[in-house]
Amino acid sequence: MKMMTYMQQIGRSLMIPIAVLPAASILVRIGDIKSSIPWVDAAASVCKLGGNAIFDHMPLFFAIGVAIGLTSGQGVAALAAAVGYFVFTNVMKHFENEIALDTGVLGGMLCGAIVAILYKRYHGIRLPAALGFFGGKRFIPIISSLVMVIVGVGAGLIWPAIQEAIRDTGTSIMTAKGWGAGLYGLLNRLLIPTGLHHILNNIAWFQIGEYVTDAGAIVRGDLWRFHAGDPTAGTFMAGFFPVMMFGLPAYALAIVRSSQLQERKRIASIMLTASLTSFLTGITEPLEFTLMLTAPVLYGIHALYTGLALMLADLMAIRAGFGFSAGFIDMFISWTSVKDTLLLLLLGVLYFGLYYATATIAIRMFHVHAPGREEDRASGATSPSPTARTQDDADALLERLLGYIGGMGNIRSVDACITRLRLQLEDESKVDEVGIMCLGAYGMMRVAKGHIHIVMGTDSELLREKIERRLSVSAFING
Repeated sequence: MKMMTYMQQIGRSLMIPIAVLPAASILVRIGDIKSSIPWVDAAASVCKLGGNAIFDHMPLFFAIGVAIGLTSGQGVAALAAAVGYFVFTNVMKHFENEIALDTGVLGGMLCGAIVAILYKRYHGIRLPAALGFFGGKRFIPIISSLVMVIVGVGAGLIWPAIQEAIRDTGTSIMTAKGWGAGLYGLLNRLLIPTGLHHILNNIAWFQIGEYVTDAGAIVRGDLWRFHAGDPTAGTFMAGFFPVMMFGLPAYALAIVRSSQLQERKRIASIMLTASLTSFLTGITEPLEFTLMLTAPVLYGIHALYTGLALMLADLMAIRAGFGFSAGFIDMFISWTSVKDTLLLLLLGVLYFGLYYATATIAIRMFHVHAPGREEDRASGATSPSPTARTQDDADALLERLLGYIGGMGNIRSVDACITRLRLQLEDESKVDEVGIMCLGAYGMMRVAKGHIHIVMGTDSELLREKIERRLSVSAFING
């Protein structure tokens, strides 16, 4: 369970560097504007250089992001991760022959994780008086540099074989005509409850496949290659657009129309908010966790349909990508050819019908439980209510939430990931799940002993900050 928890922390940390991708995507797309007006062309060129600067340094950003995420935002860990990453990559150059060694974001993730481990172990170290200045947190960049020399030597010896295996695997998947993308889509959705889908995403989006740009640079990964202009990129992204923009909102509509009349207004308000979020931004957790906890059968079908969508998009040679997620905003920013966009929208319309028909038949004919049905009310299940959340300010919301999880004294640590509040508790038995759902949560998962995830929507990050502030004050007082 400790390994599972650590992997979840890494998965959450990966969202920190990914947060810069929308900016990179926008700048690169502006840079693709061609004009006969000199100043417009010059402005576009400058924007593209800015966007490419972000993509070119993604491994470094991942090293820093993972270190920050695993040390709860310690700046010295970020500095040590940057130093360690440069040491690591330079040492590996000693082992290059004909082929340049490039660990990509995996190398960045490795450096960030190692630095986080070193920080937790040595940030309180005390050295002899003569060396006292270098004790405590100042010791972390020093020990990180030394350790990363050793790690660089080890990676230099084994990475050539790993790099070749990744290249061969990527080539096999990209030439397999659909099945590789389909399997990825299925696993991507199945891993969402654990939070480990971020790790899978980063291998597909930043590691698999290679493309040589006009400038001679080698870029790897589906997302990176797409924004660099690779016409074959998009295998692991295009199929998400029909699901997030059309499929999940169709599920929501079917659930609303299948709900009991007295419940329909309440369910509609919930589903409309979550559907618009999914359609516009591609953030699907509010809808998916609602399905996961109230209609797991529909969620399982959704995972299968996601795999099918990526497979179909690949077979239809649709090439589309995004900077953050597969919502309308990203589709607009990352607009490709008219042909690909029309095919994607056609697939989306078909998926709307498929999801709507599936949910309607499952709920009405096979009596699959869903929010707003008499069976749910009778069993005492409570659907989330965003109205309850919007009526309170953040402090009042936090006080009510603390009452349902056993108070501040029951919290050992806290994290957040876009829409998910992650808590490690002293005593999990104090959690009132029904109360949390009544408060407005979209769902709650018990992922390990003492570890719970609460889907609070975009309030999650704000709640994390407030809880962390209180934990810091408590630690200082007791300290």
